[in-house]
Amino acid sequence: MEPKLKLINMDRVEVEQIEWLLYPFIPYGKVTIIQGDPGEGKTTMVLQIIAKLTRGEAILPTVSLTDDKENAEVPVNVIYQTAEDGIDDTIKPRLEKAGADCSMIRVIDETEKELSMTDDRLEQAIIETGARLVILDPIQAYIGAKVDMHRANEIRPVLKHLGMIAEKYNCAIVLIGHMNKGSGAK
Repeated sequence: MEPKLKLINMDRVEVEQIEWLLYPFIPYGKVTIIQGDPGEGKTTMVLQIIAKLTRGEAILPTVSLTDDKENAEVPVNVIYQTAEDGIDDTIKPRLEKAGADCSMIRVIDETEKELSMTDDRLEQAIIETGARLVILDPIQAYIGAKVDMHRANEIRPVLKHLGMIAEKYNCAIVLIGHMNKGSGAK
C-alpha cells in the first residue's frame, strides 16, 4: 500500500540556524563528503583539522576585536576510521606530527567485524565518546558489502541513516571519497 500524500507548506517551516565545525564547509549535524583524486591531500587536510580540534584551537585563524577568553574553543572528541592506512604506522605518527591530542581520538576496533555506515557500533561510539567529528576514510570502504554505491536506490538509505545520526547527536560526519584512478583530467 502506497503511503498517503503528505505535503509540507514552506511558509510553516521553522528556519533553524546551522552550527559550523568549519564555516562554510563542514556543518555539525550533517554529512560532508571531501572527494578528490589520490594524492591530493584529503587525508592530510583532515588530520590537520583533527589536530587543531583536539587541542581546542580554531581550525582557521580568526580576527577578534577583543581578547574574549569566554569564546575560546573547546577540545573536540573525534572518531577516525580508516581502511587504507595503518593506525599504528601511518595515522598516529601523522597525527602526532600535526600536534594532535591523541587522547581525544578513538578508532572503532574492526578486528572481529568490519564497520559499515549502518553498523550500530558507529552510533554507540558517538554516544560513548561524545564525538563531535566522525571521519570515514575512504567512503567506499564503509558503504557496506551489500550496497552498490553507483546505485542511488541503494546508497540513498545508507546516507540518510548516517545523516540522521549526525543530526541526532549534532556531530559532523565527514566521508573522504577517492576518485577512480585515471578519472581526472589529462
